[in-house]
Amino acid sequence: MCKLMRLPLIALTSCPAEFWGDVAKDFFWKTKHTGQFLDYNFDVTKGEIYIKCMEGASTNICYNLLDRNVHEKKLADKVAFFWEGNEPGDELTVTYRELLQRVCQFANVLKAQGLWFYKGDRVSIYMPMVVELVVAMLACVRIGAVHSIVFAGFSAESLCERIVDSQCCLLITADGFYRGDKLINLKLLADEALQKCRDKGFPVGRCIMLKHLSKEPEGILGSQSPPAKRPCPDLQVNHTPEGFVPWNPEVDLCWDALLRGVSDECEPEWCDSEDPLFILYTSGSTGKPKGVLHTVSGYMLYTATTFKVVFDHQPDDVYWCTADIGWITGHSYITYGPLANGATSVLFEGLPTHPDVSRMWEIVDKYNVTKFYTAPTAIRLLMKFGNEPVYKRSSLKVLGTVGEPINPEAWQWYYNVVGEKRCPIVDTFWQTETGGHVLTPLPAATPMKPGSATLPFFGVVPAILNESGEELEGPSEGYLVFKQPWPGVMRTIYGSHERFESTYFKKFPGYYVTGDGCRRDKDGYFWVTGRIDDMLNVSGHLLSTAEVESALVEHEAVAEAAVVGRPHPVKGESLYCFVTLNDGVMYNSELEVELKKQVREKIGAIATPDYIQNAPGLPKTRSGKIMRRLLRKIACDERELGDISTLADSTVVEQLFQNRCCTAV
Repeated sequence: MCKLMRLPLIALTSCPAEFWGDVAKDFFWKTKHTGQFLDYNFDVTKGEIYIKCMEGASTNICYNLLDRNVHEKKLADKVAFFWEGNEPGDELTVTYRELLQRVCQFANVLKAQGLWFYKGDRVSIYMPMVVELVVAMLACVRIGAVHSIVFAGFSAESLCERIVDSQCCLLITADGFYRGDKLINLKLLADEALQKCRDKGFPVGRCIMLKHLSKEPEGILGSQSPPAKRPCPDLQVNHTPEGFVPWNPEVDLCWDALLRGVSDECEPEWCDSEDPLFILYTSGSTGKPKGVLHTVSGYMLYTATTFKVVFDHQPDDVYWCTADIGWITGHSYITYGPLANGATSVLFEGLPTHPDVSRMWEIVDKYNVTKFYTAPTAIRLLMKFGNEPVYKRSSLKVLGTVGEPINPEAWQWYYNVVGEKRCPIVDTFWQTETGGHVLTPLPAATPMKPGSATLPFFGVVPAILNESGEELEGPSEGYLVFKQPWPGVMRTIYGSHERFESTYFKKFPGYYVTGDGCRRDKDGYFWVTGRIDDMLNVSGHLLSTAEVESALVEHEAVAEAAVVGRPHPVKGESLYCFVTLNDGVMYNSELEVELKKQVREKIGAIATPDYIQNAPGLPKTRSGKIMRRLLRKIACDERELGDISTLADSTVVEQLFQNRCCTAV
């Protein structure tokens, strides 16, 4: 069924204009495009790399996401977001009409700060998962400003680095927020970052602060007045008229005060198709984050279409993506994609285990969520606690995964337990750079294979190359690349087009290089094996760390595993494995033998682990990603760790150093 469905779309590989032109008819354009619909050069040997979509057209994404839904599609009273706070009972309901009014109000506030005169100004946003974060980003878009959202779990140094690199003229933040039981004094971190900016010779003139915890927000957003927030005495630094937060009257402005008396009508700024939309930073191989830049029209078309098709969006759906808007998943599939389709979404501030491990399933039941999109990390975390906490979830229709390859064991638990064997799973592969899904099943249309991202999205043309840059046909394994662009692909690295070209196009001229390894099976399905630097060469055999990790996690005693390479005098690299066990399981020599046997039987003798270390916890970023760079340091007993400011719990690292394996098991 799947192959038949996609055969007619082969024409997209050579002429995408007709398909995307039909998609574009669903949106408002102030002026129409001229020339080619999609123009590009992927070959560095033929000149500068460029991608242009609908050049000459002009539009405004905020207008298409809000005004169009309110006035043309008559969705003014439809819920845009159910906001669920950190604590159960802390909630808001926001309609499309209300969201449009608040965005226009805040856009007028931004214009009053001088941004009206400087279309293209960059604005840094450092906020928790509150509706005002969506308001801030769409207000930027409405006036033609470029938002650069920094995940609220990042350190002051990381925030400073991103502000300086993107030359932001304004910071928008909040007083603080709770992450579970832990208070995050966000304003204090923001002040520290702004001081670091000044120390580097880049003073930021204004900081707008939302009072999220320091006082009740007086029903500024939503049709329901929120319950009183819990008091926040921990935030008291200076007792000022502006609240119990650090305050610098020369720089700081109060969100609530700025909105008083401001009009809720604001004409949108019409932007050219290839005008910058936002900058979002992602990790770089050199350690310096890359400012990935996306532009207006192509990103809008691609996120709207992938959301609609991949999640089979229907008008009565309630959709929930558990990501943070500080990452690309939140940009594309919490804000832009869903709102472009007039969808109703859940916006969640809290943790999946707070106040207990059934929280996510209670939310699914509370709002009758039909489409649910989360990360394998969250699935494996919840698997540890068994099936009992998995609450009523009869409303679910489609499940999705994002962020990393999902091991088949987690896939099976997700499918069998969470989805009760009735919900298709869309295992999506994409990147900050791609803007949206590039490899993905289509629900109920693509036969599923646990752990496979299956087939390319419409118009996406993948290939697998060997080390010499030769395309491999049929079943094969190598570098995952793409042969042509799609509308939503990144346009450059902000401030460094040369780095853009060298990172993604110089290794194999003519191709966009993802940096990921990939295997294609006999049915043409793609299996992403992880970053190329997570591929190990053991005695001349290329091994995927993800594949070994999956084999380890198949053991009933193992909740999570991470595998890195350690230098070996004979084999080149050896396998060093960290395993986190399920609650109540003891680590002993018998279990070690079983785990070695499991990997050997699943993959082959060449993959037998040389080292296995019991790891009660793994070093993870605040977004839940395992920092394998640190695991490689631990495996090699290298104490120079570099920047660990993004770690959620730095004590884990020292504990792993103390328990590390000194000899092969």
